[in-house]
Amino acid sequence: MTKGSRGYYTAVLGVMILLLLFGAYFSLTQGSMDMTVKEVITTLLRLDVQPDRDLVIFEFRLPRIVIAVLVGAGLGIAGAVLQGITRNGLADPGILGINAGAGAAMVIFLFFYQGEIKGTGWGAIMAMPMFGLIGGLLSAALIFVFAWKRGSLEPERLLLSGIAVASGLGALTIYFTLKMDAKDFEMAAVWTAGSIYNANWKYIVSMLPWLLILIPVIYSKSRLLDLLGLKDESTRSLGVAADKQRTLLLLCSVGIVSACVSVSGGIGFIGLMSPHIASRLVGRRHSRLLPACGLIGGLLVMISDYIGRTLFSPVELPAGMVVAILGGPYFIYLMYRNRRQA
Repeated sequence: MTKGSRGYYTAVLGVMILLLLFGAYFSLTQGSMDMTVKEVITTLLRLDVQPDRDLVIFEFRLPRIVIAVLVGAGLGIAGAVLQGITRNGLADPGILGINAGAGAAMVIFLFFYQGEIKGTGWGAIMAMPMFGLIGGLLSAALIFVFAWKRGSLEPERLLLSGIAVASGLGALTIYFTLKMDAKDFEMAAVWTAGSIYNANWKYIVSMLPWLLILIPVIYSKSRLLDLLGLKDESTRSLGVAADKQRTLLLLCSVGIVSACVSVSGGIGFIGLMSPHIASRLVGRRHSRLLPACGLIGGLLVMISDYIGRTLFSPVELPAGMVVAILGGPYFIYLMYRNRRQA
């Protein structure tokens, strides 16, 4: 099979799905309470219900796996879109300031309420994610205003505005964090580092509609994403409204990233690494790149969460910290490679 053939592409996706299944198997069976495959299957199929296994699988491990896959898939696809519309291989959702906006909103929320919201209902559980979602959308809107010039959205201004806004929001986050009490400070530090330890089914329900609506919209624009990689003059000569389509794709990616960050905190580098790994495997056609990015992103976050949960047990590292340990060297490698190719 050649790299560009349909059979090769199908095989690559099949291998990724198998790796996801293996990762889910290890995440379900390994931890402070080890379980066999038989115990997991009988519990999932309700053939042998044991309260302790039922609690561990359905309330702790399975929601973490589902959220890790969904968040990773969303960030990976959003990263591919951002790299496509900015024509910059080093673009990442974190650069747009969405992570910083969500983190700042969550820290401000903790600072002013400081444990006043209690309970297990929808309002109590979704308070922090909702503030994170609002903060991510507001920061993206601010960046969008700065990047808009003379009736068009400029990719270079978009990146520079994102870096500037992220820096300002980061400073604001530090200011409020230092004024918190110890308990809220610990919660804020874990959340902003990118953790899904508090995963639950309500978080999944809250973010799933964003992914189910926006990802198909992005995939339907795969051909346009290919064309937006050309210079604007060439794109317009083909009859494509580049500014309009770029704005639509940017809004879709912002919605996806905001939904992901609102339940997982600031997990960086997934949107950077996934498109580069996927392009090496399946090429740069977005109709093939986007599904591969989703699978790779989901796999990276799930494995990172598993490593952080088990490798240093009983201490637990946030998934975002594990991703950063892997993504930092990869980012340096990409910069070095781009410098040599320049």
